[in-house]
Amino acid sequence: MTRTHEPLPARRVRTGERARRLLAAGALNALLVLAEVVGGLAAHSTALLSDAGHNLSDVAALVLAFSATRLALRSPTRAHSFGFHRASVLSAAANVGILLAVSVAIAIAGIDRFAHPGAVDAPPVIAIAGAGLAVNVLGALVLREHRGDINVRTALVHLGSDAVASLAVLASGVVILVRPGARAIDPAVSLAVAVLVAFEALRIGRESMDMLLEATPADLDVVALTSAICEVRGVAAVHDLHCWSLSSDVRALSAHVVVDGHPSLKEAQAVGELVKQAVEVPFSIAHSTLELECDPCAPALGEACSIETGQREH
Repeated sequence: MTRTHEPLPARRVRTGERARRLLAAGALNALLVLAEVVGGLAAHSTALLSDAGHNLSDVAALVLAFSATRLALRSPTRAHSFGFHRASVLSAAANVGILLAVSVAIAIAGIDRFAHPGAVDAPPVIAIAGAGLAVNVLGALVLREHRGDINVRTALVHLGSDAVASLAVLASGVVILVRPGARAIDPAVSLAVAVLVAFEALRIGRESMDMLLEATPADLDVVALTSAICEVRGVAAVHDLHCWSLSSDVRALSAHVVVDGHPSLKEAQAVGELVKQAVEVPFSIAHSTLELECDPCAPALGEACSIETGQREH
């Protein structure tokens, strides 16, 4: 079953709270990046520097997510009649690009260190990686209550993969401390981090692309939605039904609804309102556009109900 619909005022309050949490997580990661860059250069650790690069991408991602969340709070305009909800999806897609770029940079640094191994000062690596692990876990906890939004989930992927990366760097520092000759562990951890980041980026990227392509939400049962509409008193049938996501929080629907008999305009509008009420809460559909018909589209005109991909000959 789909999520429960949330009224607009409550969504706006929750979005504002989400923006504040993103800003707090970004500030924590900015301090962490500074510490990791200084420590990585002092300890000659590519693993620590690669983690700093990943955390720098977190700062950019969190700032981007914050900006998109604030933009989503703006009211609709004539030019943007659906509002700015799609900004969060665009932010998620942009963050996927950042994640992939960082994974490539980390992999290159790791391969270079394999070719040119160097001594690693383990104690600073252990200390800073431990601090990085704590900061990323804290940042993830700050955002955990808003993980339903794809924009925030992308930020959580940054923080979560960073937490795993910091844990791996911490472990590599311990290994080097115990066995100073095990220098290969440092670049090996860098490559493992790169693979982890790329995998998570592709997973989130697929979901954001589905939203941008206006695919039917993955958790929406179209059969159940159609049945719910047909069960409304006065509805004979429904066809040409489309449902898509403006963001993780806002869904829209359009459909042709065939009403029983030949009701007056006022009676048909009443049926339409009942249909909107029937789908709003159970299927989390915030905006419905219905075309009410006394008879279904004629077979010869059936193409008129579909989205055209080209011009018809007249």
